[in-house]
Amino acid sequence: MASHSRSHVPLFPLSTQFILRLNYLLPLLIFPTIFLAHHIRKDYHAFLALGPGGTPSTPSGYLRICILRLFAVRDPFAPPALPSSLLPQEGYLTPDKLPMRSGQRPRVVGIAPHRQMTQKGTAEMYATLSQELHELVNQYPSTLYAQTSCFEKHSTGIFCKYNNPSVHSRQDQLQKSQRLTCNGEVCHAHPSDGSLHLTLHPADVRLVLEKGWGQRHPVAREDWWWHWVRSVPPGFVMIYAPRNEEELQCVLAIIRAATWWVRGEELPEGSRT
Repeated sequence: MASHSRSHVPLFPLSTQFILRLNYLLPLLIFPTIFLAHHIRKDYHAFLALGPGGTPSTPSGYLRICILRLFAVRDPFAPPALPSSLLPQEGYLTPDKLPMRSGQRPRVVGIAPHRQMTQKGTAEMYATLSQELHELVNQYPSTLYAQTSCFEKHSTGIFCKYNNPSVHSRQDQLQKSQRLTCNGEVCHAHPSDGSLHLTLHPADVRLVLEKGWGQRHPVAREDWWWHWVRSVPPGFVMIYAPRNEEELQCVLAIIRAATWWVRGEELPEGSRT
C-alpha cells in the first residue's frame, strides 16, 4: 500500500494581513474598556462616599443601585398624580401656612443613600431637629414611637402605632397602597446632611415641590407594576435640611403632615407645631 504524505495545515492560519488587522482592532477595544472600568470605579467610590444608608456599601449593593437607576423617575420635581378616588382629596398643608423656601435648591444625588450635597444643615441644627422629633414622640406615646429607620437602617425614625386596614374594595386597596410605609414609618433624618425622608399625601407633595422644600425620591414611582417591586411609597420625598429656626418650624409642619397621612388621623396641635 502506497503511503501518502500529508502536509500539516494549521486550523487558523495567521497571515500577515490578519495580524495587521488585529493590531488595529486591539486599541479600539482596549481604550473603551479602560474608560468604562475607570468610570465604574469612580462611580462606585462616589456611591461609597455617600456613607451608610438603606443599601449596603458593597459591590452587590452598588449593582442594585445601578439596576434601580433604570427605573428612576424622570423628573423629581414633577408632582405625583392625585387619583379621583383617593380620599381625602385635600392634603394637610395649606399654601398660606407653608411659605416659599428662600434661595436655590440644594444639589441632591444618589438613590439609596439619597443625600443632599450642598446647603447641608449644621450639627447644631440637626441636634435641635432630632430633639424636636423625640419631643413629638414623647408628646404622643400612645400614637408614635421611635426606633431605627426601616428605610434608612442607620438613623432614628418616627413610626405610627396603627393596624393596617383590611382591603375590601379597590378604593381600600388604593388607600392602603398610598399610605402604606415600612412598618408605619413616618420619617427619618440623616445626620450626614440634616435632610429627611418622609411620606406625604399627593397634594402635600405637590405643595412641597412648588414651595421648594424638597423633591421626590428617585424610585417613588406610581406605576401599577411598580407596586409589586417598589421599596418606597409614591409619596416618599426628601425634605431639605433646615438652615435656621424659621425653616425648622416649616419642616416640623411637614413632619406633622406626614404623621397625619401615614396615621390616617390628625395629631392634636402641639405648642410648637
